[in-house]
Amino acid sequence: MARPLPPRPFLYPIVDVAALGERAAGSAVAALVAGGAKVVQFRAKGLPDRRFLELAAEALAAARAGGAALIVNDRPDVALILGADGVHLGQDDLDPGAVRTLLPPGTLLGVSTHNLEQLERAAGEPVDYVAIGPVFPTRSKAAPDPVVGLEMVRRARALAAVSLVAIGGITGENARSAVDAGADGVAVISALLGQADLSAAFRRLQAAIGAGG
Repeated sequence: MARPLPPRPFLYPIVDVAALGERAAGSAVAALVAGGAKVVQFRAKGLPDRRFLELAAEALAAARAGGAALIVNDRPDVALILGADGVHLGQDDLDPGAVRTLLPPGTLLGVSTHNLEQLERAAGEPVDYVAIGPVFPTRSKAAPDPVVGLEMVRRARALAAVSLVAIGGITGENARSAVDAGADGVAVISALLGQADLSAAFRRLQAAIGAGG
Protein backbone atom coordinates (compact mmCIF):
# COMPACT_ATOMS: atom_id res chain seq x y z
CA MET A 1 0.00 0.00 0.00
CA ALA A 2 1.33 3.45 -0.93
CA ARG A 3 2.45 5.71 1.91
CA PRO A 4 1.73 9.45 1.95
CA LEU A 5 4.40 12.05 2.55
CA PRO A 6 5.15 12.63 6.25
CA PRO A 7 3.57 15.62 8.01
CA ARG A 8 5.34 18.96 7.83
CA PRO A 9 8.20 19.52 8.55
CA PHE A 10 9.86 16.35 7.33
CA LEU A 11 13.38 15.26 6.55
CA TYR A 12 13.80 13.59 3.15
CA PRO A 13 17.13 11.73 2.92
CA ILE A 14 18.53 10.90 -0.51
CA VAL A 15 20.68 7.79 -0.62
CA ASP A 16 22.99 8.60 -3.51
CA VAL A 17 25.12 5.58 -4.37
CA ALA A 18 27.98 7.86 -5.44
CA ALA A 19 28.15 9.30 -1.90
CA LEU A 20 27.98 6.02 0.02
CA GLY A 21 31.66 5.08 -0.04
CA GLU A 22 31.97 1.56 1.33
CA ARG A 23 28.40 1.46 2.64
CA ALA A 24 25.83 -0.76 0.96
CA ALA A 25 22.68 0.99 -0.23
CA GLY A 26 20.42 -1.30 1.78
CA SER A 27 22.33 -0.81 5.02
CA ALA A 28 22.32 2.98 4.54
CA VAL A 29 18.56 2.99 4.05
CA ALA A 30 18.10 0.70 7.05
CA ALA A 31 20.16 3.02 9.26
CA LEU A 32 18.23 6.11 8.16
CA VAL A 33 14.90 4.39 8.74
CA ALA A 34 16.10 3.24 12.16
CA GLY A 35 16.82 6.90 12.90
CA GLY A 36 13.26 7.86 12.04
CA ALA A 37 13.11 8.39 8.27
CA LYS A 38 9.61 7.87 6.86
CA VAL A 39 10.52 8.47 3.22
CA VAL A 40 13.85 7.86 1.46
CA GLN A 41 14.92 8.50 -2.12
CA PHE A 42 17.26 6.11 -3.92
CA ARG A 43 19.54 7.75 -6.48
CA ALA A 44 22.23 6.15 -8.64
CA LYS A 45 23.40 8.07 -11.68
CA GLY A 46 25.18 6.22 -14.47
CA LEU A 47 24.84 2.66 -13.20
CA PRO A 48 24.11 -0.19 -15.62
CA ASP A 49 20.42 -1.05 -15.57
CA ARG A 50 20.80 -4.43 -13.88
CA ARG A 51 22.98 -3.00 -11.13
CA PHE A 52 20.57 -0.12 -10.61
CA LEU A 53 17.70 -2.59 -10.25
CA GLU A 54 19.68 -4.75 -7.82
CA LEU A 55 20.61 -1.86 -5.54
CA ALA A 56 17.14 -0.31 -5.72
CA ALA A 57 15.66 -3.64 -4.67
CA GLU A 58 17.99 -3.73 -1.65
CA ALA A 59 17.00 -0.19 -0.75
CA LEU A 60 13.30 -0.95 -1.08
CA ALA A 61 13.56 -4.07 1.09
CA ALA A 62 15.31 -2.06 3.81
CA ALA A 63 12.72 0.73 3.65
CA ARG A 64 9.81 -1.72 3.77
CA ALA A 65 11.33 -3.58 6.72
CA GLY A 66 11.21 -0.34 8.69
CA GLY A 67 7.81 0.82 7.45
CA ALA A 68 9.19 3.65 5.32
CA ALA A 69 8.46 4.67 1.73
CA LEU A 70 11.11 4.40 -0.99
CA ILE A 71 11.12 6.79 -3.95
CA VAL A 72 13.23 5.91 -7.00
CA ASN A 73 15.07 8.75 -8.73
CA ASP A 74 14.80 9.06 -12.53
CA ARG A 75 13.55 5.55 -13.24
CA PRO A 76 9.77 4.96 -13.34
CA ASP A 77 10.45 1.63 -15.05
CA VAL A 78 12.48 0.38 -12.07
CA ALA A 79 9.89 1.73 -9.64
CA LEU A 80 7.18 -0.21 -11.49
CA ILE A 81 9.20 -3.42 -11.65
CA LEU A 82 9.88 -3.31 -7.91
CA GLY A 83 6.56 -1.87 -6.76
CA ALA A 84 8.32 1.09 -5.13
CA ASP A 85 6.35 3.79 -3.37
CA GLY A 86 7.24 6.64 -5.69
CA VAL A 87 9.26 8.20 -8.48
CA HIS A 88 11.26 11.42 -8.53
CA LEU A 89 11.85 13.13 -11.89
CA GLY A 90 14.36 15.73 -13.03
CA GLN A 91 13.89 18.37 -15.70
CA ASP A 92 15.40 16.11 -18.37
CA ASP A 93 13.38 13.04 -17.43
CA LEU A 94 10.02 11.89 -18.75
CA ASP A 95 7.01 14.19 -18.55
CA PRO A 96 5.32 13.91 -15.12
CA GLY A 97 1.84 13.67 -16.64
CA ALA A 98 2.91 10.77 -18.83
CA VAL A 99 4.63 9.01 -15.94
CA ARG A 100 1.54 9.41 -13.76
CA THR A 101 -0.50 7.39 -16.27
CA LEU A 102 1.89 4.46 -15.74
CA LEU A 103 1.92 4.47 -11.95
CA PRO A 104 -0.51 2.60 -9.69
CA PRO A 105 -2.93 4.82 -7.74
CA GLY A 106 -1.35 6.31 -4.63
CA THR A 107 2.22 6.19 -5.94
CA LEU A 108 4.16 9.30 -4.93
CA LEU A 109 5.48 11.49 -7.75
CA GLY A 110 7.88 14.41 -7.34
CA VAL A 111 9.77 16.73 -9.66
CA SER A 112 12.98 18.74 -9.28
CA THR A 113 12.81 22.42 -10.26
CA HIS A 114 15.44 25.15 -10.33
CA ASN A 115 13.47 28.32 -11.06
CA LEU A 116 9.93 29.65 -10.68
CA GLU A 117 8.94 28.90 -14.27
CA GLN A 118 9.85 25.24 -13.86
CA LEU A 119 8.19 25.12 -10.45
CA GLU A 120 4.93 26.62 -11.66
CA ARG A 121 4.83 24.21 -14.57
CA ALA A 122 5.59 21.19 -12.36
CA ALA A 123 3.06 22.23 -9.71
CA GLY A 124 0.38 22.15 -12.40
CA GLU A 125 1.14 18.51 -13.17
CA PRO A 126 -0.36 15.53 -11.28
CA VAL A 127 2.48 15.44 -8.74
CA ASP A 128 2.58 15.09 -4.96
CA TYR A 129 5.50 17.42 -4.37
CA VAL A 130 7.94 19.72 -6.11
CA ALA A 131 11.54 20.24 -5.06
CA ILE A 132 13.23 23.63 -5.43
CA GLY A 133 16.97 24.14 -5.32
CA PRO A 134 19.79 24.24 -4.83
CA VAL A 135 18.82 26.51 -1.94
CA PHE A 136 22.42 26.71 -0.71
CA PRO A 137 25.76 25.88 -2.36
CA THR A 138 26.08 22.11 -2.81
CA ARG A 139 28.82 19.62 -3.62
CA SER A 140 26.47 16.70 -4.31
CA LYS A 141 26.41 17.38 -8.06
CA ALA A 142 29.34 17.79 -10.41
CA ALA A 143 27.61 20.64 -12.26
CA PRO A 144 24.96 22.07 -9.92
CA ASP A 145 22.31 24.54 -11.02
CA PRO A 146 22.65 28.13 -9.78
CA VAL A 147 21.87 28.63 -6.09
CA VAL A 148 18.29 29.91 -5.67
CA GLY A 149 18.38 31.04 -2.04
CA LEU A 150 15.70 31.25 0.62
CA GLU A 151 13.79 34.01 -1.16
CA MET A 152 13.10 31.58 -4.01
CA VAL A 153 11.71 29.12 -1.46
CA ARG A 154 9.36 31.81 -0.17
CA ARG A 155 8.19 32.66 -3.68
CA ALA A 156 7.83 28.99 -4.55
CA ARG A 157 5.67 28.47 -1.48
CA ALA A 158 3.29 31.17 -2.70
CA LEU A 159 2.98 29.47 -6.11
CA ALA A 160 2.79 25.78 -5.24
CA ALA A 161 -0.33 24.19 -3.79
CA VAL A 162 1.43 20.82 -3.50
CA SER A 163 4.11 19.92 -0.96
CA LEU A 164 7.35 21.85 -1.34
CA VAL A 165 10.77 20.29 -0.69
CA ALA A 166 13.94 22.37 -0.36
CA ILE A 167 17.12 20.74 -1.61
CA GLY A 168 20.76 21.65 -2.05
CA GLY A 169 23.36 22.33 0.62
CA ILE A 170 21.00 21.59 3.50
CA THR A 171 22.81 21.19 6.85
CA GLY A 172 21.94 21.19 10.52
CA GLU A 173 22.75 24.90 10.62
CA ASN A 174 20.47 26.05 7.78
CA ALA A 175 17.74 23.39 7.53
CA ARG A 176 15.32 25.24 9.81
CA SER A 177 15.63 28.40 7.73
CA ALA A 178 14.35 26.50 4.69
CA VAL A 179 11.34 25.28 6.68
CA ASP A 180 10.72 28.81 7.99
CA ALA A 181 10.79 30.04 4.38
CA GLY A 182 7.93 27.69 3.54
CA ALA A 183 9.38 24.28 2.69
CA ASP A 184 7.33 21.33 3.92
CA GLY A 185 10.36 19.07 3.75
CA VAL A 186 14.11 19.30 3.32
CA ALA A 187 16.05 16.84 1.17
CA VAL A 188 19.53 15.99 2.39
CA ILE A 189 22.46 14.04 0.98
CA SER A 190 25.93 15.11 2.18
CA ALA A 191 24.95 16.26 5.68
CA LEU A 192 23.71 12.73 6.36
CA LEU A 193 25.77 10.38 4.21
CA GLY A 194 29.00 12.07 5.30
CA GLN A 195 28.42 11.01 8.92
CA ALA A 196 29.63 7.78 10.50
CA ASP A 197 26.37 7.07 12.35
CA LEU A 198 23.49 7.65 9.93
CA SER A 199 20.78 6.99 12.50
CA ALA A 200 22.19 9.54 14.93
CA ALA A 201 22.81 12.05 12.15
CA PHE A 202 19.23 11.72 11.01
CA ARG A 203 17.89 12.30 14.51
CA ARG A 204 20.07 15.40 14.95
CA LEU A 205 18.94 16.90 11.67
CA GLN A 206 15.31 16.04 12.35
CA ALA A 207 15.56 17.86 15.68
CA ALA A 208 17.14 20.83 13.90
CA ILE A 209 14.05 21.29 11.70
CA GLY A 210 11.70 20.81 14.61
CA ALA A 211 10.25 17.52 13.39
CA GLY A 212 8.73 14.96 15.68
CA GLY A 213 9.98 11.41 15.98
